[in-house]
Amino acid sequence: MNEQFAMQVIAHQALTAEQYQDVLQLCSTVYEEPLAPFEPWADEAGHVLGYLQGKLVSHAMWVSRFLQPTGAPLLHTAYVEAVATLQEYQQQGFGTAVMLRLQAEIIDYDLGGLSENPDVRFWYQRLGWESWRGQLLIRTEQGLLPTPGEHCMILRLPKTPTLDLGSSLSAEWRTGELW
Repeated sequence: MNEQFAMQVIAHQALTAEQYQDVLQLCSTVYEEPLAPFEPWADEAGHVLGYLQGKLVSHAMWVSRFLQPTGAPLLHTAYVEAVATLQEYQQQGFGTAVMLRLQAEIIDYDLGGLSENPDVRFWYQRLGWESWRGQLLIRTEQGLLPTPGEHCMILRLPKTPTLDLGSSLSAEWRTGELW
């Protein structure tokens, strides 16, 4: 990796207007669709920004959520979102460095979680993430809502209890993407 690469960990509320726009531009470019401004739930988010010679080339963020395996208490979860590295900087270790830094930042949570993308599953597995094999559900005021077709990965942290990855896993309802 390039010696000119530097990372910054910053709370969402502390992002400057320029940093916020850079994050939106980076993610929109990588995902090849406009990334709407982060929802209000992102106000408590943390970001890891990866800069190469002052240019934002890689990003990851986490938000607090509460995932709950069947028969277990709610787990305070660092839910990872908006992981992105510009295409011309991929395969050079920048995304890995940003994710490893994020993983170090979330160490006090009960669990790490993210929406699984089968195209990059192996990359996350190399970093210690595991695919949840059981049914995924969303907790609503009306009860549990199945979310077929959704996939989740988890990262075990020091506070993570024993988990059965084949059991059901639920998350609280939120606007936008449920998982």
